[in-house]
Amino acid sequence: MSPDAARGTARDALTALRRHFSPRLALVYGMNGSGAVEADGRGARVRLSDGRSALDFGSYAVTLLGQRHPAVLDAVRAGLDTMPVSTRVLANPTTARLAEALTEWADPGRLTKVWLGLNGGDAVEAALKLARLATGRTLVLAVEGAYHGKSLGALATTWNPRYRRSLEPLLGGVVHIPADPAAIAGAFAACVFAAVIVEPVQGEGGVRPLDPGFLRTLARTAHEHGAFLVADEIQTGLRRCGPRLLSTDLDLRPDAVLLGKALGGGVQPLSALVATPEFYAPLSADPFVHSSTFSGYPLGAAAALAALAAVEELAPRGERLASALGAGLARLARRHPALITEVRGRGLLWGVEFTGPAVAGDVLTGLGRHGLLVSPCLGRPEVLRLLPPLVADDADVAEALDILDTVCAAVPDAFRHPAMTLP
Repeated sequence: MSPDAARGTARDALTALRRHFSPRLALVYGMNGSGAVEADGRGARVRLSDGRSALDFGSYAVTLLGQRHPAVLDAVRAGLDTMPVSTRVLANPTTARLAEALTEWADPGRLTKVWLGLNGGDAVEAALKLARLATGRTLVLAVEGAYHGKSLGALATTWNPRYRRSLEPLLGGVVHIPADPAAIAGAFAACVFAAVIVEPVQGEGGVRPLDPGFLRTLARTAHEHGAFLVADEIQTGLRRCGPRLLSTDLDLRPDAVLLGKALGGGVQPLSALVATPEFYAPLSADPFVHSSTFSGYPLGAAAALAALAAVEELAPRGERLASALGAGLARLARRHPALITEVRGRGLLWGVEFTGPAVAGDVLTGLGRHGLLVSPCLGRPEVLRLLPPLVADDADVAEALDILDTVCAAVPDAFRHPAMTLP
């Protein structure tokens, strides 16, 4: 494509976004891409319409296997040639195979039931409904700083007022507590809960790993009081943070685990709830008590089967990349103490907290110009997320760290003054 044609493609796309979506969204996209738009992707990289290449360490955790993983593409192509959607009145063997694979993946012999959706919010909605139906209770306990989705039901468990403002009243009966073991006993003394829902690492909440002691106490107390434990691993699962699932690695014995984002291999939208028979009992009794037109569609199931196999194959590489990235970010924090206040994370999910949203915004734009794509935390705008794919290599991590170092060094002096970094 000629330079003029490329500029025209980007201009037309941004104009359409401005007209039909949001002028503000078009402005943000245009700034992040320096006027260019996505053209194609492969592995850990995205090619822009102006010919530049960028490392994809973002995509909000969807591209754990990078862009267009060959095994996932092959599985989807085969599905397109056979039966991409289901009649929904006949069984589909691809969907059945995925259910078996997910139960083996999550916790063999204990989490034996599956419900499939298209995104994380779907899985959260299903979990909230099943917990209330299975227990006959209505209250749910969540953690301050949590993000569980923006649909009206899931939004009740999400903490950030930015998303809740002007939409209340939401789903009734959600109590939030701080991530402090001392707050747990009081909450259970005051209320009878159907379930506790918790992220082992709060991703949208600023990449905040919750203390294992807090998580274990929360899980134990929930079970002692007859409440279900729902582990929201939509962002942390599938070895994004190292283990297959953090909740089982920490021996929390969740009654339901929620998966999404990377489950479709970065090619298909897909989410899952994997649960115990007790949690799933309402659906066992009436499979139509919660249903969705595209629940368990075979094309998504085919992508997920390939994705699960690819994740296992790449797991050792992920451990090496995680170690290099964590150490490198710690060095950068020491090099730029006037800008970076903290680095937090685990595995291939890391957050860099800056002195304020203005600094983080300047860095985000600079990273895009220099060829590194990361994901901001919308509810914590002072934090940028780095989410490298398992298909990245040591050179990619080194390049990402170099770009971040270069951009931090170029932040204007005005942003380094405390008065300029306030929200």
